[in-house]
Amino acid sequence: MKRKENTEHRNEVEKTLLELSAMEQKALFGKYEVDEYGLDPVQAADRLEEYGRNIIDFGKEKNLAVRIKDAIINPFNIVLLVVAMITFVTDVVLAEEPSFATFIMLVAVIIISATISFIQEEKSNNAAKKLQGMITTKLDVIRNDVEIEVDIEELVPGDIVKLASGDMIPGDVRFIETKDLFIDQSQLTGESNPVEKFTTSETNVGVTDLANIGFMGSNIVSGSAKAIILTTGEDTYFGSMAKSLNTYEEKSAFEKNLDSVSKLLIRFMLVTVPVIFIANFITKGKGGWLESLMFGITIAVGIMPEMLPVIMNSSLARGAINMSRKKTIVKRLGAIQTFGEMDVFCTDKTGTLTQDEIILEKYMDVLGREDKRILRHAFLNSYFQTGLKNLMDVAIINRADKEDLGYLKEAYVREDEIPFDFSRRRMSVVLKDKNGKRQLITKGAVEEILSICSYIEIDGEVKEITDDLIANAKKIAEENNLEGIRVIAVAQKNNVHGVDVFGVQDESEMVLIGFVGFLDPPKESAGEAINALRKNGVRTIVLTGDSEGVAINICGRLGFSTEMSLTGAKIEAMTDDELKEACEKCDIFSKLSPYQKQRVVKMFQANGHTVGYMGDGINDSLPLKQADIGISVDNAVDIAKEVADIILLEKDLMVLDEGVVEGRSTFANMSKYLKMSVSGNFGNMFSVLIASIFLPFLPMLPVHILVQNLLNDFAQLGMPFDHVESKYIEKPKKWDLGGIKGFMVSFGLLSTVLDVLCFLVLWFVFGYNNPDMAGYFQCGWFMFGVISQTMVIHTIRTPKLPFIGDRASVQLTLSTLAVIAVTLIIGFTGLSTLFDLPTMPLNYMLWLAILMVIYMVFAQIMKVIYIKRHKDWY
Repeated sequence: MKRKENTEHRNEVEKTLLELSAMEQKALFGKYEVDEYGLDPVQAADRLEEYGRNIIDFGKEKNLAVRIKDAIINPFNIVLLVVAMITFVTDVVLAEEPSFATFIMLVAVIIISATISFIQEEKSNNAAKKLQGMITTKLDVIRNDVEIEVDIEELVPGDIVKLASGDMIPGDVRFIETKDLFIDQSQLTGESNPVEKFTTSETNVGVTDLANIGFMGSNIVSGSAKAIILTTGEDTYFGSMAKSLNTYEEKSAFEKNLDSVSKLLIRFMLVTVPVIFIANFITKGKGGWLESLMFGITIAVGIMPEMLPVIMNSSLARGAINMSRKKTIVKRLGAIQTFGEMDVFCTDKTGTLTQDEIILEKYMDVLGREDKRILRHAFLNSYFQTGLKNLMDVAIINRADKEDLGYLKEAYVREDEIPFDFSRRRMSVVLKDKNGKRQLITKGAVEEILSICSYIEIDGEVKEITDDLIANAKKIAEENNLEGIRVIAVAQKNNVHGVDVFGVQDESEMVLIGFVGFLDPPKESAGEAINALRKNGVRTIVLTGDSEGVAINICGRLGFSTEMSLTGAKIEAMTDDELKEACEKCDIFSKLSPYQKQRVVKMFQANGHTVGYMGDGINDSLPLKQADIGISVDNAVDIAKEVADIILLEKDLMVLDEGVVEGRSTFANMSKYLKMSVSGNFGNMFSVLIASIFLPFLPMLPVHILVQNLLNDFAQLGMPFDHVESKYIEKPKKWDLGGIKGFMVSFGLLSTVLDVLCFLVLWFVFGYNNPDMAGYFQCGWFMFGVISQTMVIHTIRTPKLPFIGDRASVQLTLSTLAVIAVTLIIGFTGLSTLFDLPTMPLNYMLWLAILMVIYMVFAQIMKVIYIKRHKDWY
């Protein structure tokens, strides 16, 4: 319902802006009850109270209680909480001799897991907050015919503001006066070139194409203006987008996968409880129904990997720490694992794939051939002008310096100039050489230069210009534009009269001599990064608001397939099914609106891909939120940083490839833990079922099972630090429930077979075959269960031969050795009494060793068979 409401809100905002754009200025002033002298202080104060401060609410920050709750509540902890409450009732409230041991252990696991999760999330969020926060900005406002400075947050609808180059537009505004006004809307629309604004506008155009409307979030590139504020805060076009972002409550890919695993295990639990209870109820008699029920519940809990939240958060935290060393802040820990799943990476072009700077790419004659003379004239024009040199002027001067044309600085003197203005879109200089010869050189937009040329120079010969020659010149410019090169024309004339002051009227009867072309070149590192991502199974897709020609050119240089590209207009005409099919073939999407970018991301997701998106503008905020993992940079707009999962301190794609590798390593280690835990616990469940049928006593008490599970989990605390073979991080990985089930059954049943073998040793070799000897039987199986599941970690953690072909990390080796040592101490010393267990005879150690060797050999054989069958391990 909220999504529908937000769409309606956005549509209403667009409708309002269209109406206000078309309204006569007098009627507009009447609507806002203001005149050219501006609001008076009382009006401004009343409206500030009515409309609120001019800010965008990106969503309320969670308080401490909510953050703690989020750390505690997850599927695994919920199960443990339920069992802890049941245990408290049965072991403490209803028991003749209250025992807090099981209850305390369950609560301890929950607290440890929640504490680690909370601490790591706080660290990541605190680091990210340092990058955020709006900078206080003031603007000139006319109130009561007095020009004053007012904080942007205190501006209200109806305020008359004065804007100049460099100012940020404080809300959605209607321009009432403009002078050579050019605005950068790239953060909102993705257009790389500034857009000229006027006091009037055409009808039947899109909202962002309204020439007399300025949008919150854009800024003035050049010129000046006076404008009336139409809307502020969340009522702006920008605000309507932010509002829709706040209501996205879809779970991340990581959360969905974790839920899937949780549901799988819970289903097994729901089957386990009644089966174990019935088996024990039948074999142990009706008098022990409560004991049988608690035993069944404990076994059911035993299948849950209690320490998964701890292992998971430790793994993610380690990944976040590693990424922070690479100048990357992970806001949400789950994003590390999603990195590993990502197989489609969508990115904007400007600044990510390109250097975000202009260089002179070509200088050519009217036939498109390279001609240094054109560079010479362009340099003279750019160097000798006295106005503010733009990026193209700088690019021309830099290229001329590289071509050793600096001597021209001394060869000429400037006589006069005709400054640039955005209506003429050209500028001219009048130069005189050492012989006293005067020359007028003009450069500017192709159409504007052609309009003042009567002649054209071809191969050194000046000819009268004709329609065919004009068409050919335009064709040269258009061909270069299609290649992504922005072209401006250069003209000159030598017959310059002897007056001292020149004007626009002197820009006539000129000779077109050629063109200069500019390009925002691709980053050298971008191609390497894209290839690295491709090698790791990640397909890079470009989603840009820039023109198709520029996008194709840049992408072609970086190794993208340019056989197919789609524009926003083409996408708009496609159905979802058509677009989903096109997404599998097309790598370049251009001239996109924010909503079209979001739609493309959504279609990739609908095709089963895990999608990452990198962007830094307002126009990127919707696809950032839609993506499975949103990536932004520290100099991005606030809303982009707010919705992103990861923030880069440097806009470098190579960091993303490193993040992918880090994510897959994290995934592999979590996968190892999960498979080992569920297979071992699943095997124990069947072992208990067999023992419950044939033994005249419980094979283990509930407290033994919980301690065993905790020790097995603690043995894997070093798992986040384990290394992963390179071949297993070359492709994206996702949680595979079918794979988990298969692994659980295969290795779980192997565990059951070895448990039964242990039962036979305890029953026949040691004679623990009656209720009086139940404690010894329980202690013997307890020790075997812990040590076998700890030792098999080294087999399962690698596809190679354990200890010889591949060794575990130091941390994992120490954690497994520590648990084995603790287990031996418990079983062979008086410490066993703390867990209601007797002390085992020392000769049991030999049988333990024999059983371990058998288990490790069969586990290795099973692993080889499994890999041959499934072609994968993790």
